[in-house]
Amino acid sequence: MAIFHMDIRPIKRSTGQQATGAAAYRAGEKIRDERTGNVHNHSRRKDVRHSEIILPSKLEASTAAWARDRAQLWNKAEAAERRRDSRVAREYQVALPPELTPEQRLALARSFSRELAERYGVAVDLAIHDPKPGRESTNFHAHMLTTTREVTPSGLGAKTGLDISGTARAQRGLSSHSEEYSTLRERWATLTNQALREANIEARVDHRSLTAQGIDRKPLLHVPMEFYQLERKGMSKEAAERLREDYRARLTAYRERSAAPKNAGATSAETRSADLKPAADLKPAPRSTLRDAPREQPSQLAHPGPTPLPPRNSEEIRRQAVQSWLRMRSKEGESTRDATAGAAVSRGKDEGRDR
Repeated sequence: MAIFHMDIRPIKRSTGQQATGAAAYRAGEKIRDERTGNVHNHSRRKDVRHSEIILPSKLEASTAAWARDRAQLWNKAEAAERRRDSRVAREYQVALPPELTPEQRLALARSFSRELAERYGVAVDLAIHDPKPGRESTNFHAHMLTTTREVTPSGLGAKTGLDISGTARAQRGLSSHSEEYSTLRERWATLTNQALREANIEARVDHRSLTAQGIDRKPLLHVPMEFYQLERKGMSKEAAERLREDYRARLTAYRERSAAPKNAGATSAETRSADLKPAADLKPAPRSTLRDAPREQPSQLAHPGPTPLPPRNSEEIRRQAVQSWLRMRSKEGESTRDATAGAAVSRGKDEGRDR
């Protein structure tokens, strides 16, 4: 069944990721990282149906031949970044409809990859994966690994796309990051539905949330990949399914417990408001009685005054801390003086008795 799935995430050096390793894994190849000397060998993968590098149309094949070499492209992407927390690549992972043929899925992934390359001026390393061998699954999907910098005939240029800061995007008149995400999701849904329509398939996908679609149900719970990896290592399907069901039950119970305090707070608030309402059979007191009644002193009021606002800056926090410390010391001094005076009075009484 065709579903909508799109995951956009950066490949970050701060988490130990490398663009060379990410490209090798997705393309099922062997790539050596020239910066660290690590060798990423994933050439034994059997689920990679197709891989290719797509460049912007403005680049001629002869001048940008270096970018079509996977190892050279991603080693340059690593060399272009100097920071320890740099984003060295960006990945767009999408689900491909199982109703389409392999050729139709390839055409769909290619069309979106070309749009990414043209929109941001980046190199797109496309890899299409079939379900893992030996599994009853329809998990056809595509990985589109893109550079975070523009591709030029001589190398990589400035940051582009979602990897530009929010301030820089605003200065260039571009939309915000959240709006850009929404645009990409909507575009992928449009291309997918177009491919399904051309293939005379009735299934459709929708990038909107369930609430926006008018569907009254909760989203399906996400099951961690660890459960599937256990099954891959030899665990029986029945045991793996029991683990999944237990995980779903625990997650559902956790969500219910998290929502309980809110409901309890709302109930207590309603109860308090009901208690404050006058009973139907009570009549208001005569005005003369209210006029003659003694007024309550401020200390006798049931409701205290407004709560003081919290400090707004570090200087105010420091000042309040000093005042609190001085008050504490003042109270300690009073306690010491009272204790000293009490001791003196006690000694005086004892001396009187001795006389």
